[in-house]
Amino acid sequence: MLDVRRMKVLREVAARGSFSAAAEALNFTQSAVSQHIAALERETGTQLVERLSRGVRLTEAGAVLVEHADAIIARLESAEDDLAAIAGLRGGSLRLVCFQSAGATVIPRAVATFHERHPEVELGMREAEPEEAARMLKAGEVDLALLYHHPAMTLIPDLELTHLMDDCYDALLPAGHPLAKRRRLALRDLAEESWIVSTRNNGCRTITSVTCREAGFEPRVAFEADDTLASQALVAGNVGVTMMPRMALTAVHPGAVARALSDAPRRRVLAARMEGAYHSPASDAMLAILQETAAGFTGPRLELAAS
Repeated sequence: MLDVRRMKVLREVAARGSFSAAAEALNFTQSAVSQHIAALERETGTQLVERLSRGVRLTEAGAVLVEHADAIIARLESAEDDLAAIAGLRGGSLRLVCFQSAGATVIPRAVATFHERHPEVELGMREAEPEEAARMLKAGEVDLALLYHHPAMTLIPDLELTHLMDDCYDALLPAGHPLAKRRRLALRDLAEESWIVSTRNNGCRTITSVTCREAGFEPRVAFEADDTLASQALVAGNVGVTMMPRMALTAVHPGAVARALSDAPRRRVLAARMEGAYHSPASDAMLAILQETAAGFTGPRLELAAS
């Protein structure tokens, strides 16, 4: 393989017309320049330079090699510029994935802050539940993921996890429901109700099922819906009750009311990256902004006063 450093010397010799002038421009000795050219000729197996009484002249092979050297060195310099831009957050891209309620709360605030600080970095975002988001991380499809976790869920291995915040669940009832008059409920108060729950591919379904079971009952499922607005509308339509994390309750349907639960489950909201993998400066910057944003996040605060 040809040595790029020696190709740079050859290019300088071609531009200056002599070994001595090239040596001065490169801050080399003339002997060092001569040795680089001789080594390059051995590598190529052909003569590259003709020594004249006054200076040097490239052979046909030398001219061809210099032409390639110009292109190669230009690409290398371009690569160095691009890497410097990425390191300085003046370019590059960052791919995110998050769960639905994070995409409506924490992520927009974090993205806005990131754009303000690093406008030249291109951002992209996809939505997925934790298991799918972890698969995307491992496949290299995204750089950073927002996940949630509860003891009822399997903790995904090989991820570097950063805890951002805890997210409490609240009960959601029709506004005209008799229990809506109370400010605090226990899950067992809802044991005889029809329930609206997420589909089985959604982690919230697991959290709801396990928590209700711990409270002594199996929820009677009437409807399944992963979309939080759809679930709220079904509750408002008086077809059942549900339980939602507060990140999904920043806006509540006017026909429904949210009530705190004395035995409410909590999920941990986590930022995830591949353990042991390279993390770009853009990824580091976004992680820091997510921590700032999560620390300042204020979802609805429901009173736990006695009924």
